Amino acid sequence: METLIFALILLASLVSFSKSSLKLIKLLKLGKSENRFDQIGKRFGRFFLIGLAQKKLLQDPIPGILHIIIFWGFLALSFAALESIIEGFVAQFSFSFLGTFYSVITFSQELFCAIVVVAVVLSLWRRFISKIPRLQVDKYGKIDAALILVWIFFIVSSLLFQNSARISLGVYESNLAHPISKIISVMFSNSNQTIIYEKIFWWIHISLILAFMVYLPKSKHLHVLTSLPNVFFSNLKPKGSLKPINLSDETLTKFGATDVVDLNWKQLLDGYTCTECGRCDSVCPANTTGKKLSPRKIIVDTRHRSMQLGLEPNDELKSKTLLDNFITEDELWACTTCMACVYECPVMIEHVDEIVDLRRGLVLNESRFPNELRVTFENLERNFTPWAFSHSTRADWSNGLNIAKASETNDFDILFWVGCAGAYDARYQKVTKAFSSLMQKANIKFAILGVEEKCTGDAPRRMGNEYLAQTLMMENIDTMNRYKIKKIVTTCPHCFHSLAKEYPQFGGNFEVIHHTDFLMGLVKTGALKISKSKQATITYHDSCYLARYNDVVESPREVLKSIPELKIVEMPRSKQKGFCCGAGGGRMWMEEKEGKRINIERTEEALATNADTIGTACPFCLTMMNDGVKAKEASEKVQVKDIAEILLEVIE
Repeated sequence: METLIFALILLASLVSFSKSSLKLIKLLKLGKSENRFDQIGKRFGRFFLIGLAQKKLLQDPIPGILHIIIFWGFLALSFAALESIIEGFVAQFSFSFLGTFYSVITFSQELFCAIVVVAVVLSLWRRFISKIPRLQVDKYGKIDAALILVWIFFIVSSLLFQNSARISLGVYESNLAHPISKIISVMFSNSNQTIIYEKIFWWIHISLILAFMVYLPKSKHLHVLTSLPNVFFSNLKPKGSLKPINLSDETLTKFGATDVVDLNWKQLLDGYTCTECGRCDSVCPANTTGKKLSPRKIIVDTRHRSMQLGLEPNDELKSKTLLDNFITEDELWACTTCMACVYECPVMIEHVDEIVDLRRGLVLNESRFPNELRVTFENLERNFTPWAFSHSTRADWSNGLNIAKASETNDFDILFWVGCAGAYDARYQKVTKAFSSLMQKANIKFAILGVEEKCTGDAPRRMGNEYLAQTLMMENIDTMNRYKIKKIVTTCPHCFHSLAKEYPQFGGNFEVIHHTDFLMGLVKTGALKISKSKQATITYHDSCYLARYNDVVESPREVLKSIPELKIVEMPRSKQKGFCCGAGGGRMWMEEKEGKRINIERTEEALATNADTIGTACPFCLTMMNDGVKAKEASEKVQVKDIAEILLEVIE
């Protein structure tokens, strides 16, 4: 009878789990198709490194280690769960016939049980006593998190007590195979009462496991099942590059996304996988400075909308959309596309891609965007720059500097891509001239496009105006191909990223170098000789599009370290974990109307280092940090300079 009862419970659990899983798989079909089965070797590599080894979780060591313990503990305990299930049909079944290997397994299980108990207690402490800010979610989320943690606690505890009772009964040998249970077994005596306890603990253990299996697909901890697949199917395209829209496809009736049916199935899987850990929110510059944007909410809202549509929705539900009914315009436009959320997410959720897809839906389908961007788009269409400068003046900065134009000579090895800020912004023109001077001193044969250069399209693309972006990109590619350009150097990380990672999508294949990498090479080879020292203290601000997008971290620091007597101090948030200046994603041309200004937050962090110079390697960053220093009335004490300007000061 007992076996029959167990069989029925097991069958009911499996049926419930299967139904829930099939429903979730069916909901994924709401999304658009996308091939995520390419490059299988790379996918398995990422699966093992990020999925199983949980590399990204260790970016935040303490919670990372706690999670890894629980994760690997559960994998080890899956062996015990299988053994318990078979015991339901075959009394006192065990894998002991595996000999020494079995002893190793049971020893590791016992060890993991003890560690998981400690990890669960610490996790509960962090969430409910210490109240780590990023873990403070809605009431349901708190209840669900507490329930899961307590559930895990009792699953492992019941296994230890079951094993302890069996040691007392002589079913298991009292040896190192069960070290923790051996200690606990002193609580039991070899009696009929212990036999009852053993049976009770077995039922508690197996019932909790089966109930957990039933509950999991309905919980926010669904990520236990989906995190590994989500890592496996994560994007393998160049980091930070956006997927293009095929604008020549005449069958397309909608561009971008306004609802979950416009997203791809992987983006819906992201929704399943979000555990609401809050790592993304804790590093988001918009969220941490009081804006409406919450990367976590974007993904959770996507999950809620998917679930809503999967419940055989009525006409009222069908009339709603992800955009407006769940996610507002203000949330989307607050994003700086700094990609800190993507960098921190341990399960490879692609927040920025979805935000840009929703921006595309607003801009391309409905012409809905902040008023400031109307002027920006018009300038890009007329002047090929976000600002209202005449295109005919694009090369005026070079007057009298003996700088060749590609239209005038074939005798150059590298194209200097100046960028809009480098060509028009009065402050950044000094950087453009400084870098040009350094190349001339190093005898580099370079040329510029002059008035033939146009905005790379980075800004309008991230603002959601894919049509305008692709137009600019194709025109630039045609120009550079006409001159047979092979190698490009640029001072702008946004131009650098776009030219290197996104132009190949449209046939623009060039070797692209950021000026900090280029300068480091010139210094190391001796092409530029540092002849002076510089008694100053500098803190270097990492551009998001350099550090996080393209891993250019050491080059600017190496250039600075090569200058005698120059002292470098790091901000708490630096390198790939650096804090955004607030200008990316089109925010350069939009006002911050709520919360604290992002550039002020970053400037305060820089000023707290007591450095007398803030180093930058990006025109947007230089502008935002300059504005921040002025706002904090620190201009007399602190200067903001580009790496090229600093280097030029110590070169004869």
